[in-house]
Amino acid sequence: MAATLGTRDTRSAALRFVLLVGAMSFFADFAYEGARGILGPYLALLGASGAAVGVVAGLGELAGYGLRIVSGRLADRTGLYWPITILGYVVQMTAVPALALAGSWPAAATLLVLERAGKATRNPPRDVMLSHAGQQMGGYGWAFGLHEALDQLGALCGPLVMAIILLRRGAETGASSYRVAFSVLLVPSLATLALLAVARVLYPRPGEMERRSPNIQESRGTTGLPRVFWIYLMGAGLVGAGFADFALVAYHFQKASSVPAAWIPILYAVAMGVGGAGSLVFGRLFDLHGLRVLVPLTIFSAAFAPLVFFGGFWTAVAGAAVWGAGMGVHESIVPAAVAPMVAAERRASAYGLFTAGYGVAWFAGSALVGFLYDHSLALTVGACVTLELAAIPFFLAASSRSKARQAAE
Repeated sequence: MAATLGTRDTRSAALRFVLLVGAMSFFADFAYEGARGILGPYLALLGASGAAVGVVAGLGELAGYGLRIVSGRLADRTGLYWPITILGYVVQMTAVPALALAGSWPAAATLLVLERAGKATRNPPRDVMLSHAGQQMGGYGWAFGLHEALDQLGALCGPLVMAIILLRRGAETGASSYRVAFSVLLVPSLATLALLAVARVLYPRPGEMERRSPNIQESRGTTGLPRVFWIYLMGAGLVGAGFADFALVAYHFQKASSVPAAWIPILYAVAMGVGGAGSLVFGRLFDLHGLRVLVPLTIFSAAFAPLVFFGGFWTAVAGAAVWGAGMGVHESIVPAAVAPMVAAERRASAYGLFTAGYGVAWFAGSALVGFLYDHSLALTVGACVTLELAAIPFFLAASSRSKARQAAE
């Protein structure tokens, strides 16, 4: 039975919707994060250089975030939140197992970008539907944090399964073992699409769960979005630029022999597990304290770079955990923070615009870090840490504006 406004159990219906979408995201992340956990070594085996890996990873993130402007605006203008979401998932869940058929690194790179484009298509309308449920659950941070925890649980399991496959077959035997691992990801890909169909049938109109739009008092620019949105975007963009993509991190582990090949997806699983567990905490902290929680969390996450690039095995494990915590912070807090800044009818466009800016910054940072990696590890680490810490003044300014707006309401 579809959840509709006015029923007594609207809150319970909202929670069930978040859990259902979370289960769907569990299998989706199982598939594509399982692939991403071994993609760096796979590209290396296919002959890609460090700079190529950095550019490819950054281009994937550019597609994965930049195209959200299009899907977000399209969703707001047409109201076709479910059809656009479904299209994105179909594209993404087709590209992942197709990596088993890639015979060269450019072919694998193309599929990586296609997978990211699918994610770009489905995320803004899906996040808007989650935000409707979040308002009923008593906190956007809790709704997105719970969803992200299930999402990251899948991201934990996927790389672990990939590690088991590589350990059993021997990761050192060449690209054939990786192709077998990619082919296994067809199973969670199909499970994702099945749950997507169930969610569409049970919740055809998630917008009915939200009773009112946020009361936005702050002055806006020409796009109708508040200034705090743009300030927050600047800080998040710097964080994105400073986060080395895990494909490059994994490439470094392989090249430096600091982590055995079969253990690389396990470290990625560690990162995803830490991020998922942290999402529940980070979401609640955001609901309680607002944007200012990003300041200490950003300082902490900046430590990932020296740990993963300078250390041996155990330092790399710690670095992967810190990297995952940093990703968990921004995967859970970013959508939760944007929701109360923007009215519901503009929210998909806001998500699309925000994540597009984030993706452009991620691409520029990944390309820069990949280039620096081929020349100097010290410069690579220095660039990552500097960019991360440069975001703090913007988060402080956004926090102050958010407090002033809340006081005026």
